[in-house]
Amino acid sequence: MKKTVNLAAGIVLLLFLLAISGCNSGASDETGQQAQQSAQKTGTLQFIANGEDFVRQGFVSKDGWAITFDHVYVNLSDITAYQADPPYDAHAGGAVQAQNKAALAGTYTVDLALGDENADPILVGEVTDAVSGHYNAISWKMIRATEGPAEGYSMMIKGMAEKDGQTVDFTIKDEQEYLYTGGDYVGDERKGVLQEGGTANVEMTFHFDHIFGDAETPLEDELNTGAPGFKPFASIAKNGRVDVDMATLESMITQEDYQKLQAMLPTLGHVGEGHCNVEKL
Repeated sequence: MKKTVNLAAGIVLLLFLLAISGCNSGASDETGQQAQQSAQKTGTLQFIANGEDFVRQGFVSKDGWAITFDHVYVNLSDITAYQADPPYDAHAGGAVQAQNKAALAGTYTVDLALGDENADPILVGEVTDAVSGHYNAISWKMIRATEGPAEGYSMMIKGMAEKDGQTVDFTIKDEQEYLYTGGDYVGDERKGVLQEGGTANVEMTFHFDHIFGDAETPLEDELNTGAPGFKPFASIAKNGRVDVDMATLESMITQEDYQKLQAMLPTLGHVGEGHCNVEKL
């Protein structure tokens, strides 16, 4: 009888020890994960939107119109930077493969023409606990604004054009929505390399010479042969003004010019000089 009691007590003790061991194992795993997360090296990643000197300083279109901008609104959302591996190929397209990414929550209506001709590109926002490393890809959406000065449009351009004594005040609005995905920044400096405790930036770049062309570029260049220029807009101005969106513009200019514009609008988004993969939404 005494042996039976001892055996039962031993089994109870064994089960108790196993239970304790199991609880400790779970707590240990959880603590390990927390430690691993807290051990990640982080810094501040800034997201920049840049309309380049074309927007800040103005330029002459391929057909000789001197263009300046009062406002260039783009409405941005789902802005995300990636430590892509393998590096993202914008020409091949597809999803970005990345273990680490930093996303900027919210929607932002950005005026790329804000400030004087020497103003810095626009700081859209920042992520202060981004995992350090090389952010070599970025994606963002350009969607219709639900409020503010560009309400109803993904992009709104307001400015003035002059040629041979003629002046045209213009407002051009685009209701189409886009998803841009680009790879590493292409330019004179390297961007997106974030050190622990440091600050780095990634850039969404917009090339507005794709719409109007550039007098400083040869006319036979692909940029100028593809761009509609400003003449189509000047041709429909009344009392020195033109205010159009894409739906109304289609019936007001030639189909050739309209198709050129529709082909060029999705190409505005770049990463520096690097091309983006573009999807219409």
